Amino acid sequence: MTASSPSLLQRLKNLSLVAQILIGLIAGIALALFAPEVAKDTAFIGKVFVSALKAVAPILVFVLVMASIANHKHGQETHIRPILFLYLLGTFAAAVVAVVASMAFPSHLVLSTENVAVTAPGGIGEVLQSLLLSVVENPVKALIEANFIGILAWAIGMGVAIRHAGDTTREVLGDLSNGVTLIVRVVIRFAPLGIFGLVASTLATSGFGALIGYAHLLAVLLGCMLFVALVMNPLIVFWKLRRNPYPLTLMCLRESGITAFFTRSSAANIPVNLELSKRLGLHEDTYSVSIPLGATINMAGAAITITVLTLAAVHTLGIAVDIPTAILLSVVAAICACGASGVAGGSLLLIPLACSLFGIPSEIAMQVVAVGFIIGVLQDSAETALNSSTDVLFTAAACLGEEEKAQRA
Repeated sequence: MTASSPSLLQRLKNLSLVAQILIGLIAGIALALFAPEVAKDTAFIGKVFVSALKAVAPILVFVLVMASIANHKHGQETHIRPILFLYLLGTFAAAVVAVVASMAFPSHLVLSTENVAVTAPGGIGEVLQSLLLSVVENPVKALIEANFIGILAWAIGMGVAIRHAGDTTREVLGDLSNGVTLIVRVVIRFAPLGIFGLVASTLATSGFGALIGYAHLLAVLLGCMLFVALVMNPLIVFWKLRRNPYPLTLMCLRESGITAFFTRSSAANIPVNLELSKRLGLHEDTYSVSIPLGATINMAGAAITITVLTLAAVHTLGIAVDIPTAILLSVVAAICACGASGVAGGSLLLIPLACSLFGIPSEIAMQVVAVGFIIGVLQDSAETALNSSTDVLFTAAACLGEEEKAQRA
């Protein structure tokens, strides 16, 4: 008697996660196209998935960063400083690219400005104050509200303090880190169902015409992200390594970017980046800190989103923008991006901070945020793919660059 062929469910289970997510994406589009009323009912599935990501992401960053710093032995060589420099350089460069693209191809939105006064452009002081207040936020409140800057500050502080604790305490933190990582992997395994619900319900509710209506804005956003991923980042890597950067760049986009594109969470993609860093043979004590850190502060895609949508509002309202103001916007966008949540849609909620630079009131700024959510099906996915793949790209570039420098010395 011959063995029976595997069932359809078993075949789907044996596929890779990326293949499963693609099937979920196609199924969601098909359901929204042929049965929109049924597709609207799948919103609950997407909400459960996003809620699970939002729930696990803050504790993941807190535990991983704290455990990595606490378990770092005194005297071990790491390359965190050059990685941090690349993170900040890449985020600022992405904001500059977004400013240039928005000036060259200005976008205009449909905004309701009745009975809303637009005041003169303000300064950067309030943004810096908000950032500082986030750093000193109550740690419990920071975890509850997903204040990643506050979470990062407390994780670093606790990690440094616990470095002086006993070996048993550090081992417990290591086990806790492994446990949280396992939970994230379980959540990611349900990504195909979550993507199916998100895509089906969003397209059924907003309609396929919603994306077409904002095609120009979406083209500017995606064009900036592609330029940064395929031109700007390789230039930075070439400057660091002095060799062809594209094999490493394309590997990071393929191995990390694709997964992040569909999970839409830099924090949830941390285990993928850790595994890729291990396969690349990078310094473990370095990437175990830089990868979780990058999921919080390395936000080139977020800087692009904040800059493009803010300048779209500026052009719509007819506010003049000179070069010094545009440079200041790049700095503000980079600062805001560092505070972007590591979960889906996190950068959109920081657009009002950048809009305040031009005196745009919150009533109008929140309309811009709503536009961001409309195009978020593609925008947020592409943004996360750029953010997450750049984490491992810059970590690899810094580690390899420092190793080659040590060999030449």
